[in-house]
Amino acid sequence: MMLVSKLDYRIWKRFSMVLYIGTVAVLILIFIIGTASHGATRWIAIGSFQFQPSEVAKLTVVIFTAHLATITARRIGHFSELVKAMIAPLIIVGLIASENLSTAIVCLAIAVVILFVASPKYWQFILIIAVGTIFMGIFLVVASYRLERIGVWLHPEEYDTGYQTLQALYAIGSGGLFGKGLGQSIQKLGFIPESHNDYIFSVLCEELGLFGAICIISMFMILIWRCMVISNNAPDLFGSLIVIGVMTHIAVQVLVNIAVVTNSIPPTGVPLPFISYGGTALCMVLVEMGVVLSVSRQIRIVKS
Repeated sequence: MMLVSKLDYRIWKRFSMVLYIGTVAVLILIFIIGTASHGATRWIAIGSFQFQPSEVAKLTVVIFTAHLATITARRIGHFSELVKAMIAPLIIVGLIASENLSTAIVCLAIAVVILFVASPKYWQFILIIAVGTIFMGIFLVVASYRLERIGVWLHPEEYDTGYQTLQALYAIGSGGLFGKGLGQSIQKLGFIPESHNDYIFSVLCEELGLFGAICIISMFMILIWRCMVISNNAPDLFGSLIVIGVMTHIAVQVLVNIAVVTNSIPPTGVPLPFISYGGTALCMVLVEMGVVLSVSRQIRIVKS
């Protein structure tokens, strides 16, 4: 993050196409030499080193879509130009969606919000949302286990796969107002599967209570608000759209993760930024924050 923050963010324009082609190539490579874990093929292993290309794809979607929206800013109000701008991100979304629908949704949200901010006409996005909803329905029908997740969401006690959801809710409920104390969680000791990953928020609620949960959510809200301030004051459109993309990435993942843990939406695997275990995810979100800080460094305050 510190290294990337020292670079001029405009340099990403030069490498946006290389980054895009490289990301698409690596995503295709998953289907050939991908490593499976927990029933999903999402990783590429090189010796002892293992990384998740879909996390790199989030940064690629931010950079490439922001660059694309910048060079077509005057024409993006036309529906045909908007559709052309959506094709490149949709290729990445399609490659990810086959094995990781939740990450594909995050990438799609990033692209749509960036183009929404860049476009002077908003009605076009109603059609995009409608088409996206249809494709979502298709992906749900194609894979039966995704439809089952809706049943788990409504009645977790009736499904074996609802065990994780129930244990997470027990952890949240037992935390009380101020929690059991940092490191004192009982549910993380084998009751919540993957408690260090997607369901880590439930452990935090158990250890820190409602007060701690509110503090964590408040910190994310402050971070998102600061991203909005930086975006509004960015020196150019490219910088502004990059920050919007990073802000969307963090906001969507925080919202979805907490909603899943509290059983407010059907279960899906999305990590909590900066907190959930995962080397690739943590590295990429720190790179994104480095880019945001780079944009912030370029803001010039005019003294009256």
